Amino acid sequence: MRVLSGCAIIVRGQPRGGPPPERQINLSNIRAGAMARRAAQGQPDTKDTPDEPWAFQAREFLRKKLIGKEVCFTVEIKTALGREYGMVYLGRDTTGENIADSLVNEGLATVRREGIRGNNPDQARLCELEDQAKASKKGLWSEGGGTHTIRDIKYIIENPRNFIDSLHQRPINAIIEHVRDGSVVRALLLPDYYLVTVMLSGVKCPTFKREADGAESPEPFAAEAKFFTESRLLQRDVQIILESCPNQIILGTILHPNGNITELLLKEGFARCVDWSMAVYTQGAEKLRAAERSAKERKVRIWKDYVAPTANLDQKDRQFVAKVMQVVNADAMVVKLNSGELKTIHLSSIRPPRIEGEEKNKDKDKRFRPLYDIPYMFEAREFLRKKLIGKKVNVTVDYIRAATGPGEGTPAFSERTCATVTIGGINIAEALVSKGLATIIRYRQDDDQRSSHYDELLAAEARAIKNGKGLHSKKEVPIHRVADISGETQKAKQFLPFLQRAGRSEAVVEYVFSGSRLKLYMPKETCLITFLLAGIECPRSSRNMPGGMQVAEPFSDEAMLFTKELVLQREVEVEVESMDKAGNFIGWLHIEGVNLSIALVENALSKVHFTAERSAYYKTLVSAEESCRQRKEKIWANYEEKPVEEVVHVTEEKERVANYRAVYVTEICDTLHFYTQDVETGGQLESLMETMRAEIASQPPVEGSYAPRRGDICIAKFADGEWYRAKVEKVESPAKVHVFYIDYGNREVVSSTRLAAMPPAFGTRILPAQATEHAFAFIQVPQDEDARADVVDCIVRDIQNSQCLMNVEYSGVTCPHVTIQFGDTKDDVGLGLVKEGLVMVDVRKEKHLQKIVTEYLNSQESAKSARLNIWRYGDFRADDADEFGYRR
Repeated sequence: MRVLSGCAIIVRGQPRGGPPPERQINLSNIRAGAMARRAAQGQPDTKDTPDEPWAFQAREFLRKKLIGKEVCFTVEIKTALGREYGMVYLGRDTTGENIADSLVNEGLATVRREGIRGNNPDQARLCELEDQAKASKKGLWSEGGGTHTIRDIKYIIENPRNFIDSLHQRPINAIIEHVRDGSVVRALLLPDYYLVTVMLSGVKCPTFKREADGAESPEPFAAEAKFFTESRLLQRDVQIILESCPNQIILGTILHPNGNITELLLKEGFARCVDWSMAVYTQGAEKLRAAERSAKERKVRIWKDYVAPTANLDQKDRQFVAKVMQVVNADAMVVKLNSGELKTIHLSSIRPPRIEGEEKNKDKDKRFRPLYDIPYMFEAREFLRKKLIGKKVNVTVDYIRAATGPGEGTPAFSERTCATVTIGGINIAEALVSKGLATIIRYRQDDDQRSSHYDELLAAEARAIKNGKGLHSKKEVPIHRVADISGETQKAKQFLPFLQRAGRSEAVVEYVFSGSRLKLYMPKETCLITFLLAGIECPRSSRNMPGGMQVAEPFSDEAMLFTKELVLQREVEVEVESMDKAGNFIGWLHIEGVNLSIALVENALSKVHFTAERSAYYKTLVSAEESCRQRKEKIWANYEEKPVEEVVHVTEEKERVANYRAVYVTEICDTLHFYTQDVETGGQLESLMETMRAEIASQPPVEGSYAPRRGDICIAKFADGEWYRAKVEKVESPAKVHVFYIDYGNREVVSSTRLAAMPPAFGTRILPAQATEHAFAFIQVPQDEDARADVVDCIVRDIQNSQCLMNVEYSGVTCPHVTIQFGDTKDDVGLGLVKEGLVMVDVRKEKHLQKIVTEYLNSQESAKSARLNIWRYGDFRADDADEFGYRR
């Protein structure tokens, strides 16, 4: 029901399957003042008209008496235009209160006496009641003519934002004058008579769209939603909290004793939540989400075709507890389920830090590392790593984002499981966003694939923006200058002494390549290194080699998984002992008192390497290995114990074996290491080179068509204009590519235009790389640069590009240590250097080498006595001063 004025009402029948029909009834024989009308928009000649005296009071009298009540009516006259006049009674029949009589009795309406017939008792009674009201000076008949009763309606608020802020979200009294649709109403604010349009905060109902011809077409359930709101609020006394005013749209919440219309609309499926206005809703956004969720579950009205994002998942797949194994980046992690399966989880509805605009195209030649080069990506990853790694978390799957193919400017994404992850009751995504380390994804209104705690995420982002945290800070962005020295031999050599002196250093395990090969981040040194576990020999994983795919050894995957679970992204301590020729550091890794090398051996996933003999952990390693060997676990499953006789034979003291073979010395390095070719295979190399060059001459490679990558085996044009087999060691830029000639041992920096792909018929599978690296046995190279340069010059003059005889004496960290003889005189080259006082002797303790070591020491004493070269000032080793540049 609706009261239009003091003498006109609209009545409705009972609803049956939809909004009921309406009917306007004008009260017979009386007239009440006309209500105010606003000027028609678009018609400048029309003006606002105010209330006539006592018109508003008459309307209010009827509104309070009739709204929400049951009435009956009789129609006396129906005009040609369809206007109906009659009598309205309060109640179900005509015995109830006559509304016209009540109005006249209160002096709120006048009787139309011009049409009165004397024999009509109803009209006579109205005249009598009017006379009584006049005598009592009620309403219209009161002294002063009633001009003070005209209300002053304000259609426009000059500054709505200031007006709303001045209310401080206090409820104010109001009357709902009109319902445009289920979620938009016109309200009269009391006591100042502001007439405003209010949109319900946090929701939106189906609307009526106006077509080009002016006709209105309702969206599905628009009419039902409008009737739902009208039947409960129209012309009711309510309280309204005016909450915000974005873009001159007033948002508010209507409070009614019988319930909150916003929540009721959602619960009955007449409305959906909207994110942009949900943030200002003061009654608790979680209530609105819960009401909407109830409607979705019951599939009522606008949700009749709704399918939940996780409808096809079992309950055990929707909610589960898992252990965090790895933080992939700022919004994804790898977790281990109770079944042992590893699963990648993305945090719902958040976006990790990213580079915007021109920054994306900046420094294309530079090797881009998102973790360190994108502002706040490292801080976000570190926050998650410190909070979650190794911990058990609760995972609630919110939705599964389908795989997408690559588009213009957008990459392809595989299927993603997006979830809310909590630990100790804390939503990790919310914590990340509140620190300004991630942002919220904005969705289309009909996109239901979002976090189940989306409103909390929005609120957290608002707090971060307000407090200027992280990505929202106006301060300079943090810069992480992290040097990656993995595979950079020269840089690694510079770091090695420092790391050796440091003892135990703190590190974070960034990546696990295999059971014993890891990449570490050193926070204090701000560098990345490749680290090999000392003292053990772990099963090798499968990997691409120049000669093809290397097959994984048994239990290599188990060893890698064991290492990952124990140390990946954990804070550890490392002891660096040495370095291999590829620039990888070798040493011991400890985590919470556990030595990883020992742990791998104890779990039968690794063997003890002979290099562990000189370490403090050797006895523990051997004991652990013996235990596993006896139990025949894992890598020892097929172990057969050797007969005692063989063991005794092995432990017998062995003699030095002098098995010299002919080699060709091709390159000598500044470190006194040198490269040789085996004379026996020299003919094969020459034949292969001739055939390869002939084929290249007949089919020359296209200049610039080859894009080199580190580790590639290719062909390179040397300074002599000939093509040779080479390996790419480093790519600084297309103009600066570092290559190593695998058959000769020399290195060069060339342009990529001098490189080409290796023809398959001449690769290392056909003929392995011919250059082999060696070091002089029993010799300690001077650290003084001038002294070392003298030695190198001497060696280059004597043996480079000449045929010699070579014997392997013992193994080294990076290459075998050998003695070498001149091809003609059979004199020992290294012994000659000692005799000339150019080098010192490296004393070896092995018993079978003592005879030759003694010979070297005697020659050294002779050189010292003669004060030759480095001994010209006597035995400088008695002085420990560093400036001498020698080690004792």
